[in-house]
This record gives sequence, C-alpha cells and structure tokens, in this order.
Amino acid sequence: MWTVIYIAPTAKIAETIRNRLTQEGFLVKIRPINVSKQQYEILVPSGELEEVQEVLNNILNSQRSY
Repeated sequence: MWTVIYIAPTAKIAETIRNRLTQEGFLVKIRPINVSKQQYEILVPSGELEEVQEVLNNILNSQRSY
C-alpha cells in the first residue's frame, strides 16, 4: 500500500524530492493532485514510512538553506 508523505507545490520540487529519495534506495511515486494548482503528492510504500520521513526531513531542511 502506498502512503502520501508530502505534497509538493511544484513539479520541479516533486521531482527533486523523488530523485533524492530514490538515491537513498526508496521506491517513490508522484501523482498530480490538482493540475491547475500544480500540486503533486509524493507517495512511498507504507512499510518504509518512518525511514522515509527521516530522510525527507533532511532533504526539506537542506532545500530551505539555499
């Protein structure tokens, strides 16, 4: 089962997060929520949720520092 871990405000951010999580060895899907608002769900297998959340927090914190 897939679980939403983040809603990205743009396709570029969604792709960046997917690439970083994939590099860490996680399976990741992106699904558009609302094409007019350009929002995208980032989904991972529910069994990896806790591990992914930790890595995602690091990714988001590193993006804020730019």
